[in-house]
Amino acid sequence: MVERKGKIKVAVMMGGMSSERGVSLSTGKQILDALDMGKYEAVGVDAALIPGTRRQCLQGASTEVEAVASVGAALCSENKLVSVQEIAGDSGLRPDVVFLALHGRYGEDGTVQGFLELLGIPYTGSGVLASALAMDKSMAKKVLAIDGVPVPASVDFCCKNGKWDEEFITAAVDKIGYPVIVKPSRQGSSIGMTKVNSREALNNAIKDAVCYDGQIIIEQFIEGRELTVAVLGNNEPFALPVIEIVPKNGSYDYEAKYTPGATQEIVPAVISSEAAERAQELGLAAHKSLGCKGVSRTDIIMTNDEMFVLEVNTIPGMTPTSLLPQAAAAAGISFGRLLDMLIEYAMEDNV
Repeated sequence: MVERKGKIKVAVMMGGMSSERGVSLSTGKQILDALDMGKYEAVGVDAALIPGTRRQCLQGASTEVEAVASVGAALCSENKLVSVQEIAGDSGLRPDVVFLALHGRYGEDGTVQGFLELLGIPYTGSGVLASALAMDKSMAKKVLAIDGVPVPASVDFCCKNGKWDEEFITAAVDKIGYPVIVKPSRQGSSIGMTKVNSREALNNAIKDAVCYDGQIIIEQFIEGRELTVAVLGNNEPFALPVIEIVPKNGSYDYEAKYTPGATQEIVPAVISSEAAERAQELGLAAHKSLGCKGVSRTDIIMTNDEMFVLEVNTIPGMTPTSLLPQAAAAAGISFGRLLDMLIEYAMEDNV
């Protein structure tokens, strides 16, 4: 990076209107608290505060996690977050770079990235296309499969007015074989996701998923060990140590992800060096296949001698229980240095 005079103005954009608003606020606060004030002049921005928008916040998780909800309530009550309008103009709050701490629709899916591209403001993470692809699990799987990245068998479809072709979907799922995972195609944090063991439970699971997205994906359930691989970098990305995820209740659902102590994260994962290398190869392959930049985190299931990529996250969480900071720490990268690196990657092409 070219050396700059004075502090870098950083806008940490969080909150937004997705079902993961609470998680995003927690991520944003973690980033704001950790940014080096000797290097940066930082401000928090709530992406939901857009004058004139006709969008409303999407339905959140059915059960909120106290650790997440309390952070959001505190931030909002303190009125510490400014509106998007205040950083979009030529005011003194216009940033040199936006640190994206958004999760889910209207934040992680390319929409905000496109907005920032029009404003000419650099931002952390992937661009418009990679963000949109990764957020859409159905499209991401198709691209990954074309590039030879192994993914579970699945069927995807759209529901119009809450209706779908039940006969066709039942037959398609019969071919995949039970159990399966039913989930909204464009959602994160395992919100709206259900494991289904039989035909009788299929339609109810679809009804639950439709509450969060009209596009649904039903995926083969593969029993195995859950791994995740974070990748950093732009033109020469590299993989961080592999993490194994062991939820105490057996399911890595919304509560298991964000409740402190609900999940054991083993880093580095206690697997063979060959398995760790293979997992890192898949993380890098997925990152490159979708065109990610800056950072990504790829979730993998390992069974026997096989591994399958489940999904790719372009804005991994930065909450106290999040996986990316843990992987970075295992590689000797402090949380503060990790934030520096993501900002540097964002500004590489803009100096």
